[in-house]
Amino acid sequence: MHSFSAKKVPKMLRDTIKAAQVTAMKAGDKQRLAAIRLILAKLKDKDIELRTAAAVPDDDVLVVDVLQKMAKQRRESIAMFEQGGRQELAEIEKGELGVIEDFLPAMMGEDEVKAAIASIIAEVGAEGMKDMGKVVGALKARHGTQLDMGKASALVKAALG
Repeated sequence: MHSFSAKKVPKMLRDTIKAAQVTAMKAGDKQRLAAIRLILAKLKDKDIELRTAAAVPDDDVLVVDVLQKMAKQRRESIAMFEQGGRQELAEIEKGELGVIEDFLPAMMGEDEVKAAIASIIAEVGAEGMKDMGKVVGALKARHGTQLDMGKASALVKAALG
């Protein structure tokens, strides 16, 4: 593990990633540097994509969204490579995933997510599946950077069903 921890730095996440790039360059950590460059390239792609958008989200929300998508892709690739017996490729993906996860905020545990869902259901007066969108929307607005929305949606469905 690297001594650098993005979770403790109160700066914007993008600045933290750029600072980590410089640190990795100075340390000669080629693998970490390559992974950080991939992250920065994805962020640049997202910035370009949002140039024509009507509303641009808060930068940290945007960065976390990009990181979560990258992490999900790596997990899927790792599973596919391991099933295909390509352990060396799985190891490369695991290395990238580790760097990506260094920058992601701490994720909420399942019990925390369930508690948040229960309080939102009570707050908005949700009474069934017809209110799922309202609950998921509130959950994403409050905790979107700290949870996997795919899993959270399933938990909301279970709580309302």
